[in-house]
Amino acid sequence: MSLVLYHHPYSRAAGVLWMLEELGVQYDLRFVDLLAGAHKAPELLALNPMGKLPILTDGDQVVTEVAAIGLYLADRYALGRLAPKPDDPQRGTYLRWSFFAPSVIEPGATAKMNGWEAKPSQVGWGTYESMLQTLEFAIGDRQYLLGDTFSMADIVVGGTLRYMLLFKMLEPRPALTGYVERLSARPALQRADARNNAVIQERGLAR
Repeated sequence: MSLVLYHHPYSRAAGVLWMLEELGVQYDLRFVDLLAGAHKAPELLALNPMGKLPILTDGDQVVTEVAAIGLYLADRYALGRLAPKPDDPQRGTYLRWSFFAPSVIEPGATAKMNGWEAKPSQVGWGTYESMLQTLEFAIGDRQYLLGDTFSMADIVVGGTLRYMLLFKMLEPRPALTGYVERLSARPALQRADARNNAVIQERGLAR
């Protein structure tokens, strides 16, 4: 099997599982025991020197970072379906919001939660409020980020919002909660949740 996801259900790899289910391709899950420090083992550090999950291998290709994994998978396995083609006018919007999640949402929410002080002009996320307003703008009254078309950008952004709303890291504004509810109805996400939960039960990881 070519695609291998190094996985723990309480890591960002849980969201990559959703990506793989949306693709509809065969893949192998390789459990990494985070509590035992397996992510710092030499063979894992050889794949990702950060010693973090997720790690995706596709044959000899190694990809880390959630957004990078998503864009790679969509271009390679679902171009024109989960990723606009390079000559599609929607491609720019797709890339814009895909990178907004790790570059702005995650650090902006983390800064707010930890009370970090920084001048808005000196940090990529600006302010917490401007980040939320931009998210509301991105979603607007559309079903998905590209209008009626679901894309990998929705998994990258939606997965981030889903996690942060669950753990109260973001203000639950109606545009955000409605968007997450629409995504939660997707069969592929439900399959991914079921598989993550199965690993939790099999490995005795229930909190």
